[in-house]
Order: sequence, then structure tokens, then C-alpha cells
Amino acid sequence: MLHPLIADPSATRHILKKFKLRAVKGLGQNFLIDADIVRQTVEAAEICAGDEVLEIGAGIGTLTQGLLEAGAKVTAVEVDKKLPAVLKETLAGYENFKLVEGDILKINIAELMPQKFKVVANLPYYITTQILLTLLEKNLPVTKIVTMVQREVAERMTAAPGSKIYGALSVAVQFRSEPRIAFEVAPECFLPPPEVTSAVVVCNVRKPNFEVRDEDFFIKVVRSAFAQRRKTLINALAGAGFNREKILASGIDVTRRAETLSLEEFAKLAAALKN
Repeated sequence: MLHPLIADPSATRHILKKFKLRAVKGLGQNFLIDADIVRQTVEAAEICAGDEVLEIGAGIGTLTQGLLEAGAKVTAVEVDKKLPAVLKETLAGYENFKLVEGDILKINIAELMPQKFKVVANLPYYITTQILLTLLEKNLPVTKIVTMVQREVAERMTAAPGSKIYGALSVAVQFRSEPRIAFEVAPECFLPPPEVTSAVVVCNVRKPNFEVRDEDFFIKVVRSAFAQRRKTLINALAGAGFNREKILASGIDVTRRAETLSLEEFAKLAAALKN
């Protein structure tokens, strides 16, 4: 260790007090204070020396420090204007750290991370889905996405067809990656403790193992099918403006509901509707 450990309750309180910081609820801030969780997250990301890593929301540098100590070259994007001054001190001396001030949803990630990279982040819960889909849908050279999210979101990301929580997010994530829940994180691992249990999800990014000619259209069909999930496919899709005859000609039982379809069946349906 080059520095005192940040992932410690007393160290975190000292930093917050010194810089007169409070967790900003509007930014979804909860500061991680458990060194074991940092270690497990870094291990889940399979960090090797020299790995390019994009971190979204560096906070006071807790997870960042674990990544840097493992030898990663970390580019952190931080939207809170109060935190760069903190990070300049807490991570001083780490030559493999670069801070970018700004909103991850407005930054050109492809320009920022042109080479193969991994994403490791404790995502703000209020925009988790938006960030995940941005990372997965922009054809970035990302190989692995390791994110700490609300457990409920983690379960939706990894849900199988036929389950009540299987939905558009499940399909979008599983279309472009193989997700798994690595471990859960209790509220007391944070300061202040959130009201929910968290989970770290590992998404190994890969190309779909079936053909989809128009990925944007495929996702549009999926979202339309799930928009009114209690309706049958024929009613949900026709109600969204898709051609009823093409829906019937897809070869899919249109009396089924969206939650019962596999990714391959959605691809077959999208191909029929696109023709």
C-alpha cells in the first residue's frame, strides 16, 4: 500500500470531516467502508497489471485505490464538483490514475477509452439502467463490466425467461453479455447505509451468439413487447404500431407474453417484423 487504506470507517469519516463532505442523495452517494468488499470487487474484475479500467463515480477514491493497488490504469469520471480536490489528496502519488470531471452520460466514452478496457464501478442507483445500456449499446471496446447495483436490479439483469422479473433490461444485458451475480453487499458496508441490499454483477461482454441484422430494431421490439407485459404479444406489439400480419407470420405463438420468450425467439420475431 502506498497510502493509508481509504476503505475503513474511521478513515472515511476523517476524509468527510476534513473536506466538509456529506453524501449527496441526489447523486446516489453512499461511501464504501469495507475493505473486503473492495478486494472482492477487484478480484471479480480479474484485474491484471496494466489493465485499462473506466470507473464511474470515484467518490473519495475507495474502490479506485483497490484498482490502482492491483496495477490497473484507472480513468475515473466524476460528476460531483467537490470531489476532484479530495481525490487529488487521497490518491496523490498514484501515477496510474487519471480523473475526468463530467457526466458519464454526456462524455464521449469511445474517445476517452479507445483501447480495450474494463468498467468497474459502484453505480448511482437512480441511473444504473441508463449507464448500463449506454455501455452495452455503443459498441465500445469494453470486455468486462463489474458494477455494484441494487440487488433488485442485479436480479433483473440475470433473470431467466419465464420469471416474473425477466424483462427488457434482462434481454438487453444478456443480448450483449453473460451476466452473473458475484456477491451481495450489506447496507452496513456503506456510510451512510442505504435502505437496500446491493450486489456486484459481472458482465462478460461478448457478441450475440445468434444473428440480429438490426440491433436497434431488435431492442425496440423487446421494449415494445414488455411495455405492457400483461398483454399477449399480438396485442402489445400491435398496440405499439407493429404490423399485425407480420406478427402473426413470425412463427411465434402470439398468444404468449413477452416474459416467456427467449432471446433467440425475440430475434426471430424482430426479423419477421423487419421484413
